[in-house]
Amino acid sequence: MMRALAVLVLLAGGMSVASPASALENGLARTPPMGFNNWNAVRCNVNEAFMKKTADFIHTRKINGKTLQELGYSYINIDDCWALPKRAADGNLVVNKEKFPSGIDGMASYVHAQGLKLGVYADSGSRTCDKAGFPGSFGFEKIDALQWAKWKVDLMKYDNCNQPADDNFDRTVARYKAMGDALLAAEKQTGQKILYSICQKGDRGISPFPWSPEVGNIWRTTSDIRPNWARVKQLTAKNIPLHKYAKPGAFNDPDMLEIGNGELTQTEEQTQMSMWSIMASPLLIGTDLTKASEADLQILANPDAIAVNQDPLGKQGEQVSNKGGLRVLSKPLKNGDTAIALYNETDAAATISTNAAQAGLLSVARYEVTDLWTKKVTTTSGTISAKVPAHGTVLYRVRAVG
Repeated sequence: MMRALAVLVLLAGGMSVASPASALENGLARTPPMGFNNWNAVRCNVNEAFMKKTADFIHTRKINGKTLQELGYSYINIDDCWALPKRAADGNLVVNKEKFPSGIDGMASYVHAQGLKLGVYADSGSRTCDKAGFPGSFGFEKIDALQWAKWKVDLMKYDNCNQPADDNFDRTVARYKAMGDALLAAEKQTGQKILYSICQKGDRGISPFPWSPEVGNIWRTTSDIRPNWARVKQLTAKNIPLHKYAKPGAFNDPDMLEIGNGELTQTEEQTQMSMWSIMASPLLIGTDLTKASEADLQILANPDAIAVNQDPLGKQGEQVSNKGGLRVLSKPLKNGDTAIALYNETDAAATISTNAAQAGLLSVARYEVTDLWTKKVTTTSGTISAKVPAHGTVLYRVRAVG
């Protein structure tokens, strides 16, 4: 149905390209990808030593008896600034060997040896987004996709800066489709699957819908996140209504986790982890893990929140009520349980309530309610309620027990 809708919308808009290829059929991202991206931690000051140190941390550092890798964090993603400013004579991108002496292929070998995966960054325009302006992939899609595949790259984030002057909706879709097709062609040639992360963000008023779910595995739904409550609140609100697009292989991406960065309180960090989990959003850590506090690591390593995020049904939680910023979201889970988030985006503590029928639970006499942060277990005949602090979220797992 979504594919038919996409075709109709594109045709109605005068689309001059064919219906997008089935990039979602690459078998990747059956649950939201988890891992790390360096941009919010070090931006353009990225290098091999930092990325290897991060991979080592995710691979070895135990938090409550488990490593972040064992909890599901697997992608080690290098953002902008890894290439030299000019392409080689044959058109290929050239790795900055001062930053990455082992090359991108060497980095891939390093993380693969740990059972992790490597991601890289590229741009759909003529230059990347950093002010230094490294080479973009517009017009070089096949060359670049094949190069990444030969390097054994596992994920590619495709940004949206320095677009052609005549860019519009049709041409945006065509640019992103061209790279999706190139990644599939490179897979056929090399066997290397690459998760396609679309970072178009709705720039210049051009919507990422309905085409992004047909072209990529994950797609940005919002502008860039910032480490402050106002932006986390804004991006959460923008992502909530998009639940119909999420499914295994295709997920809404409201940007990276800011846990450990900036001005967020522990309550606000816990809210971001809770909401990204119930919204089936990618969980990409954006802080320098070697400097993260134990409290930050405990939030990132909450196995129960992660289980909600990684539930194999691949459903994004739906909002069932919103009373002046007191929101309730409900997400069905594969084993029959339901995740419920009581989210208070306001500046004052408040009681948030729902009930079994409103949240879509089976009608039974009794429910077991587990708070996924405090681990407290209670029972109820149907009412689900909590006093939630300002900017806070209570995340429950609810089970019908009789």
